[in-house]
Amino acid sequence: MESKIHPLSDVLSNKIGENTYVWQFTVILAGAVIGNNCNINCNCFIENDVVIGNNVTIKSGVQVWDGVEISDNVFVGPNVTFTNDLVPRSKVYPASFKKTSLMKFCSIGANSTLVAGIQVGEFAFVGAGSVLTKSIAPYTVWYGNPAAHRGYITEDSHMLDLKLADKITGEQYILDGFKPIKK
Repeated sequence: MESKIHPLSDVLSNKIGENTYVWQFTVILAGAVIGNNCNINCNCFIENDVVIGNNVTIKSGVQVWDGVEISDNVFVGPNVTFTNDLVPRSKVYPASFKKTSLMKFCSIGANSTLVAGIQVGEFAFVGAGSVLTKSIAPYTVWYGNPAAHRGYITEDSHMLDLKLADKITGEQYILDGFKPIKK
């Protein structure tokens, strides 16, 4: 199945995967690479040096700047803000932009800001309105300004506290590497 690009969008890249939807008033520059089965909502901007994996959702109002890499199955909430220059100045450009990586299955909540040069680990969860200033480990939950480590999350989206107890059922988990599993 071909990608579906809304006629009111401005897509300059020819590297848009199959079954990817690009909604109205979205701009995608020529160098961007976007995988299969993605949903790029309206009013988004995707710059040139951007790679987006498969099955990614980018909600409305997100700008993805040069240097951002988004792995498979990532959720980026509405109005998430990425940065790529730690000392921005008008008409002054760095030799290279900082790289920011969102690893597989992570989720970034609405209105969060991600400071340039960080990595969000697999399955990690960043709560709405957070300001993430440093890299975070897989399966961790962060929120606040600045974002702080508040707990863990399982692959099936059970939220755990810092002691690895399920916040609803109280079931106890342990870490297998970074991955929480039932005790």
